[in-house]
Amino acid sequence: MTSVGIRIEKGPPTAAPPRRASWHLRANAIVVGWLALTVVVALAGEALPAPRWLLIHVFLLGAVSTAILIWSEHFTVALLRARTPEPRWSLTRLAVLNAGTVAVLAGVAVGPWPVAAVGAGAVVGVVLWHAAVLVMLVRRALPGRFGHVIGWYVAAAGALAAGGTLGGLLAAHVGHGAAHERLHAAHAEVNLLGWVGLTVLGTLFTLWPTVLRTRMPEGTRKASRAGLRLAAPGLAVAVAGLLADLRWVAAAGLAAYAAGALAAAAPLAEAVRARRPHTGAAWTLGAAIVWFEVALAVDLVVVATRPPGEVAAALEPLIPLVLVGFVAQVLLGSLLHLLPAVLGGGPARFKENAALLERGWAVRLAALNAGVVLLALRVPAPLLLLGWALVAASVAAFVILAVAALVRSRALAVPRDGAAEPGDGGPGRTAGRPALAGVAAGCVLTAAAVVVAATGGSGPATTVTATGSRTVEVTLSGMSIRPAVIEAPAGTVLTLRVTNADAQRHDLRLATGERTPMLAAGQSATLTLAPLGETVEGWCTVAGHRAAGMTMRIVPAGALARSTDGPMDAAAPGTGHTGHSAEDGDARAASPDPAAAAPVRLDLAAPFSPGWKPYDATLEPAPGGAEHAVEIRVDDSVVREVAPGVRQRVWTFDGTVPGPVLRGKIGDVFTVTFVNGGTMSHGIDFHAGANAPDGVMRTIAPGERLTYRFRAEHAGAWLYHCSTMPMTQHIAGGMYGAVVIDPPDLARADREFLLVQGELHLGEPGGDAQVAKIREGRPDGWMFNGTAAGYDHAPLKARAGERVRIWAVAAGPSSGTALHVVGAPFDTVYKEGAYLLRAGDPGGAQVLDLAPAQGGFAELVFPEPGTYPVVDHTMRQAEGGAHGLFEVSAP
Repeated sequence: MTSVGIRIEKGPPTAAPPRRASWHLRANAIVVGWLALTVVVALAGEALPAPRWLLIHVFLLGAVSTAILIWSEHFTVALLRARTPEPRWSLTRLAVLNAGTVAVLAGVAVGPWPVAAVGAGAVVGVVLWHAAVLVMLVRRALPGRFGHVIGWYVAAAGALAAGGTLGGLLAAHVGHGAAHERLHAAHAEVNLLGWVGLTVLGTLFTLWPTVLRTRMPEGTRKASRAGLRLAAPGLAVAVAGLLADLRWVAAAGLAAYAAGALAAAAPLAEAVRARRPHTGAAWTLGAAIVWFEVALAVDLVVVATRPPGEVAAALEPLIPLVLVGFVAQVLLGSLLHLLPAVLGGGPARFKENAALLERGWAVRLAALNAGVVLLALRVPAPLLLLGWALVAASVAAFVILAVAALVRSRALAVPRDGAAEPGDGGPGRTAGRPALAGVAAGCVLTAAAVVVAATGGSGPATTVTATGSRTVEVTLSGMSIRPAVIEAPAGTVLTLRVTNADAQRHDLRLATGERTPMLAAGQSATLTLAPLGETVEGWCTVAGHRAAGMTMRIVPAGALARSTDGPMDAAAPGTGHTGHSAEDGDARAASPDPAAAAPVRLDLAAPFSPGWKPYDATLEPAPGGAEHAVEIRVDDSVVREVAPGVRQRVWTFDGTVPGPVLRGKIGDVFTVTFVNGGTMSHGIDFHAGANAPDGVMRTIAPGERLTYRFRAEHAGAWLYHCSTMPMTQHIAGGMYGAVVIDPPDLARADREFLLVQGELHLGEPGGDAQVAKIREGRPDGWMFNGTAAGYDHAPLKARAGERVRIWAVAAGPSSGTALHVVGAPFDTVYKEGAYLLRAGDPGGAQVLDLAPAQGGFAELVFPEPGTYPVVDHTMRQAEGGAHGLFEVSAP
């Protein structure tokens, strides 16, 4: 036996203290990471794609959902005294949840949407898996006092399954117009009130008395069961009512939910009577409960007084109140209380960690709730910025303290050989761990300072003294904002009365943060700005409207003259502002980098994706009868393969480019029911009819419909297209089609085809890059029937010796066509209502030349079998995709 030296020391043992809930400790680092990312997203603002959506979902789907998954399982195990599930599966669920969250964020923010839809499916799947684990734990546990709480967690998981499914449908662009808004409202209600609300209410039954350090009130179990029986079915009824467009059904369901929430709050109030809040965690949770009740009351009023399609927009001002006032404070209060227990280390270290996390809690709590008030109210931009600064500073402070506690706990749990236990102040204490926390805190604060400075968080605008006030009438109409430029003395407090005088919806957003809601025709809104100190840009946020020139500027007196080389335009009478149009430098300032809008070189020889099918170019004979009733529905969220391997969103009539073909004879009457099933305003214009444009061609909002009736008095191949300004964008987006009216003496042909030629502008429809190419006449390619080179890969079929008639329409919006078939001259040409050449004439024709919006047909007979190209003989356009093939077989 070897001798062993024994050293006896006073003080605490050198062995590391037991690490409690180690996987929870690791998992909470993910929550802290999501919280830090939330702060970064809030500060980055408009520098990110879909900034408001990202902020909400990084916080709710990232931080909050991760915390719910962790703690609902942890509480279930603790309350039931059940056996802890295998940690590897718990961590697997967390990994899948976070992977799905990342997919949703990436898919919605930058695309493509299937990534977001798959991510939503992963989130739904993992939460249902989580619910199944909770149910299994309940069944295996002995009966106890706290089993009623688990029902709230299971109901919450069911709510997220519904909400995630609705979110996946939204990401896939299912539902348009009012239907889309109802889907959006239902998605928001079921996630906030279900996944978050039910989880929080269930947790508070045990957490609230624990935080107050008092006994659970008698009757808690009864109140819990009664509350859940009201809240869960009530929420289901509310969501169904929103989806079905039944306002009072939705309101009744929400009232039942509110009654359940009040029943659940009864034991919480009794606990407060037993002992008042006295810690940062208790006061933070208490503030969250108050904000929840306020938000629920406002929600009930909105749902009861607004159509379901308007609920989401009406509740938008409440988003900061719900996210920050309720959800954020529940999360922060819970973590304030729970993290010290999770970090472990005995009573002494529990007190140390609790003291660290609650350091300055009163100031942080006051700052955060003051910020909530500023964010929920319509206040000038400087106060709005102050609100965000207060909230961000409070959350950032918690993140810094939590990181410091986590790092210190990790250091204390792994003592070095021969050293006193870390944390006891002895010589073995490592200086690197606190330094790491300090570096992390410095990075967070530095990034916040840089972003706030870059977004105008500090500067002259915050110190301008008000010198007077002025009210300006602002009109939105015809792709312009009038006045386009407002000039006022520095310090002027401007009130803008904004009126939409257009048929389509518009809004006005200012770079300082103020914005109107989306305004329908005739609606108005008022914006009050901070004292004017520097130039403020404004624009309409509807897709493509800003790029089309729907912009404005508000400038301090003299700044406009200093920035202009030439003389000023005359002021418009009675307005006191300059008369610049929206097509001047304002629009140019909003234009993208020219390099970003450069045409893309297409690989037209590449294969199309499996399953791709071309637009059927075969033209059927005119149907019988003199009356034709059709319905044409807008769908502006279709994704199509517009060139080999190139997919993008297009704006369509009936989901195709071009839209459906209407065919008839002279004197036929067409009754078209035009339905706007899209997400923005649209109209329709049939060139084949004679009607006053301000009636049937008017722009209608999403969800609306009109009847367009016209008589075909003249023969020809006619264009129809969207009538909404800017027409270049709507036509280039794919909203065009053809009406074919047969001439009286039209002879029979063996085969008839229709080719509608249009331009291809890649990019998001209405986006800056696409609009720049449209306005500058630089398409990425040209298409027959909505696809570049489509009929190269799927040739049109004919037989030698047959008479083939090719109808053609040039949709543009800005270029025509010179239609030519290689190897087979035309013997008949009909253009714009008249024959230029007939079969039997001694001459022939090489092209059917059409300017934008013109139409006609050409006939030919293929002399022998073979492959005959059909092209636009404007060679640049042919090589850009206006090219196809006829495969001609033997007779």
